[in-house]
Amino acid sequence: MTRRRTAVAFGVLVLACGAVGCGTTRMTDTTRAASEMLLVSAAVDNAIAQIDCSPLTGRSVFLDIQYLDGTVDKGYVISSLRQHLLAHGVKLQEDRKSSDVIVEARSGGVGTDRSSLLLLGTPAMSVPVVVTGQPSQIPEIALIKKTDMKGVAQLAVFAYERKTGEALWQSGLMESRSTLKDLWLMGAGPFSSGSIKRRTELAGEELRLPMPFAPPVESDPRAKGLPPPGVRPAKHEEPQKE
Repeated sequence: MTRRRTAVAFGVLVLACGAVGCGTTRMTDTTRAASEMLLVSAAVDNAIAQIDCSPLTGRSVFLDIQYLDGTVDKGYVISSLRQHLLAHGVKLQEDRKSSDVIVEARSGGVGTDRSSLLLLGTPAMSVPVVVTGQPSQIPEIALIKKTDMKGVAQLAVFAYERKTGEALWQSGLMESRSTLKDLWLMGAGPFSSGSIKRRTELAGEELRLPMPFAPPVESDPRAKGLPPPGVRPAKHEEPQKE
């Protein structure tokens, strides 16, 4: 009788799991997921956009990047810093000795964090095998579940005169965070939103209709194709005809 009850209970759990569509699948063709890379790049761009480089306008500058070694997406951080300096009228020099000012950059942290919370449902568990061929694992049954990811970037730059070593300017610590929120309701989902999304998505497809229960989409200028705050758009000037 005990074995029969166990088998019936197991069958009910399996049917319930199939009914709510429990379980998630993560697929990516690259080493890192696209959402992770977007979280990092958005945080980096928005942190750099807070830096006011106007005191360096018109100066001949060498960007010292040696203290960015080990930083996640180091190349992207460096390129964003160079673009930001150029947008403020800085004259970048490839040779240290050709510059008047040294700008040194460092990172307090660049990366992502993830947290997951099962609000209603049953977590994955192991069960004793009482029937031959019976699976020993019961998958997660997620009626309501949320997963939050955030990208974090903390950057700082300062400048000094190359010849005298005299302090010239410092940005202070600039920190920015980007977000991605996933929500599952009764097995349906994920409903995705956050600062790296243009609008709420369901399993990768944009939802045109408002979803009152889905997390709100956070504003990010990059979602509208605009430069982050503080970044001057590039200007194209036609050459003057003589």
